[in-house]
Amino acid sequence: MTEPRPRSDPPPVSGAGPQEAVVLRDVLRGPGYLKVLVLCGLIGIPVSLAAFWFLVVLHELEHVLWADLPEALGWDAPPWWWPLPLLLVAGTVVGLVVAHLPGAGGHVPAAGLHTGGASPAALPGVIVAALAALPFGAVLGPEAPLIALGGGLALLFRDLAQAPATAQSTALLGAAGAAAAIAAIFGNPLIAAVLLIEVAGVGGPQLFAVMLPALLSSGIGSLVFTGLGHWTGLPTGNLSLGSALPDPPLDVGDVLWALVIAVALAVVLHFVLAGARSVASYVHGRPLARTVQCALGAAACAALYALTTGRTPVEVASSGQAALGGLATDPHSWGIGALIAVLLFKGAAYTLCLGSLRGGPIFPALFLGAAAGVLLSPLPGLGVVPGFAAGMAAALAAVMRLPVSSVVLVTLVLGSSAMMPVVILAAVVAFVVSELLPPGRAAKTAARVP
Repeated sequence: MTEPRPRSDPPPVSGAGPQEAVVLRDVLRGPGYLKVLVLCGLIGIPVSLAAFWFLVVLHELEHVLWADLPEALGWDAPPWWWPLPLLLVAGTVVGLVVAHLPGAGGHVPAAGLHTGGASPAALPGVIVAALAALPFGAVLGPEAPLIALGGGLALLFRDLAQAPATAQSTALLGAAGAAAAIAAIFGNPLIAAVLLIEVAGVGGPQLFAVMLPALLSSGIGSLVFTGLGHWTGLPTGNLSLGSALPDPPLDVGDVLWALVIAVALAVVLHFVLAGARSVASYVHGRPLARTVQCALGAAACAALYALTTGRTPVEVASSGQAALGGLATDPHSWGIGALIAVLLFKGAAYTLCLGSLRGGPIFPALFLGAAAGVLLSPLPGLGVVPGFAAGMAAALAAVMRLPVSSVVLVTLVLGSSAMMPVVILAAVVAFVVSELLPPGRAAKTAARVP
């Protein structure tokens, strides 16, 4: 007969031992931690405002350069050569920042996202490099400068408030500032929190080893569950509020093709990233001249795309955020030739910009994945929406190596959870394939890339 546990014993803690629970309580009760927590909340206000106006300036400057200025000069759309002078300016300014300003304008995008905020001394270089690169046609997004800006401002405000500069406060404030800033671009605090948890690598490889099976099984379970409901027509009830846009039901062909798309994009983007790291190593020796060369190479890709297809060069010389909305709204307005051309030319420009300019890798990866999914949607059994969703998830997971963040972000972009099973499967498969591919010489030397 089992003896009853004494009432003085604490109840067992699920997922953690008693010692971990005691440590957590001690941390939360510590006056230093509570002060830092309050400071993080207060710092979120000015950081969010700074991130908002930073994004406004980027958007307005991009509109002036790519819409207002060509119209003022008599063109309805930017001519094919328009990216050349703009990216020449971008490469020159970024090269000067890298060569002469503290912090080199932030880290090289080919190295992925970093959670550490820029030091206050490096903030001017981060801002100047982002303002020179992103509106002028760099095939990059604003998320990396926002993370550096948010973390750096948080540390700056801490110094101005004369708060203690401990290792704990530096880590917490940097993460809090980065989260407040990154939430501004995605418009959702959840993706900011999930993204920073994965970028920071909390738990190390063990986190991914435990997380991937759970993520995969949840995707398969959701697929079986929704599939059974679709096949039988029997209601089961759910907590979803529904979406304003109709979503097609998933079929077996959608699932199978999503796996193929995931493997193909993981392999292709593996070589894109390897090429970007090689570009970064090449630029590192002579940052000014070689950054200009790479920027002009990206401009040539946009110009050739415009000459080849007769479409606007903005579809290549940009982050792809605006073009992604147009592709989602009317995917049939893009012919097969235009989709192939934008994948080739934007992929090449993306490789050059990842290794030379300053910005983030997320939005171009989303666009390239979406374009690949739409291009392959005529395959038998594959729908446009599942292909679109699977392509975005696979491309983002392959580039970022952040499977959970990829699932959350793509679901947020789609505005519905109907495609989540396909999104999860594509993200997990692309992540695993990317991790199993040989890193190559360029990746082995990535630690030397600034």
